[in-house]
Amino acid sequence: MRTAALVLAALPAAALAQIGNPGFMDPTTRFDEAGMPEPGQNNTTDKLFAQLAGEGGLAEVALGELAAGKAAGSGVGDFARRMVDDHTAANERLAGVAEESGLQLPDALTPEHAAMRDELEGLEGVAFDLAYMRGQVVEHQKTVQLLTWEIGQGQNGDLQRFASATLPTVLDHLAVARALVDELARGQFAEVEPAPKPR
Repeated sequence: MRTAALVLAALPAAALAQIGNPGFMDPTTRFDEAGMPEPGQNNTTDKLFAQLAGEGGLAEVALGELAAGKAAGSGVGDFARRMVDDHTAANERLAGVAEESGLQLPDALTPEHAAMRDELEGLEGVAFDLAYMRGQVVEHQKTVQLLTWEIGQGQNGDLQRFASATLPTVLDHLAVARALVDELARGQFAEVEPAPKPR
């Protein structure tokens, strides 16, 4: 909860960030005759953002597809299917911006995300649901921070606009993921029989 509060507190500043932020321009930035940066140029933040956002997007779809088939709870299955739909759409939008900006996106899961998928494949039932949803909370917290960072420090206006448009959806995903984790954790706790009272 504290992380979300900190992120939300930072959003007004991020919203005021200048598109094509001159404060964080790459030294190789090209300018037109009027002294304005030519469009579609990337600074280090843009390049790293595209790489990390691409990795996260691939993982969301892969893990969502796994969870859609394995989830024990209908809420988790619905969430997983939404992750596949929403992140597939976001991945396609990011790919279009990246192509126009000369940025290459990853085409395979990172070792960390592959290990996460392997671990989830070995779980069943409520244990699977809880592990998947806890992972989703962490991944979406990272994504919120990543999007906010690009909005504030990116140079490529198209990438900044992509980040701004994507942020509300990711915040909603995070809120739903947290609610599901709370629900699953409460249910798991309720299933534990209380210890007998001493006589």
